[in-house]
Amino acid sequence: MLRVLSIGNSFSQDAQRYLHGIAKVEGMDIKCVNLYIGGCSLQKHYINMLENYPVYDFEFMGESTGIKVSINQALVSDDWDFITLQQVSYKAPYYETYQPYLNGLADHARKYSPKSKILMHETWAYEQGSDRLTKELGFQKSEDMYDKIRFAYIKAAEAIDADGIIPSGQAMMIACNEGIGKMYRDSFHADYGIGRYLLGLVWYRMLTGNFAQNKFREFDVAVDEKEAEKIQRLLYGLF
Repeated sequence: MLRVLSIGNSFSQDAQRYLHGIAKVEGMDIKCVNLYIGGCSLQKHYINMLENYPVYDFEFMGESTGIKVSINQALVSDDWDFITLQQVSYKAPYYETYQPYLNGLADHARKYSPKSKILMHETWAYEQGSDRLTKELGFQKSEDMYDKIRFAYIKAAEAIDADGIIPSGQAMMIACNEGIGKMYRDSFHADYGIGRYLLGLVWYRMLTGNFAQNKFREFDVAVDEKEAEKIQRLLYGLF
């Protein structure tokens, strides 16, 4: 069994929703835990860590449990193979917002879970033409936002000597450019069907090193079979 803990927000929630199910149809067991606070930034995670606040929704296997925990409680609750860190989406293009919080979180994770590999979860750009993209952040194109996100995550991974970057943002950008269905549900979160499936496949490939013609189809929103197959073909070019 692989064990993955995400110190995240709704973007790691999107990414983990189908991960356990994707792994299961491949004959693999992945324990997925997401520490969820909506819109939580690295700065807020860092403060919560220092104060040991039990304010995170403990999401297990893509489902809410109603349990509240602190970062410390989660870190020592299991022998995690992977711990993922990420910046909140609207700050993700700006590396100066990552520090010193990211370094502090990574050091803390290594202290309390020393055998874990730490991965940066690269978040994604907002939908082309959305007010969040243009009016709130001032980008003309999704590609412009993604380029800054990519640069920031590479720099972040180097700063903490991360074991890798999960390329969720890159995968979303490729899928949008290839005209894959409706990747967003509200211009910034992933679609409940095809968007979350794409993210789950990216995470499965990154965590396991394996990728097959995945037959997971227990989606919360219907996914066209041809689009599901096209998503899989696109990911062969990503890894």
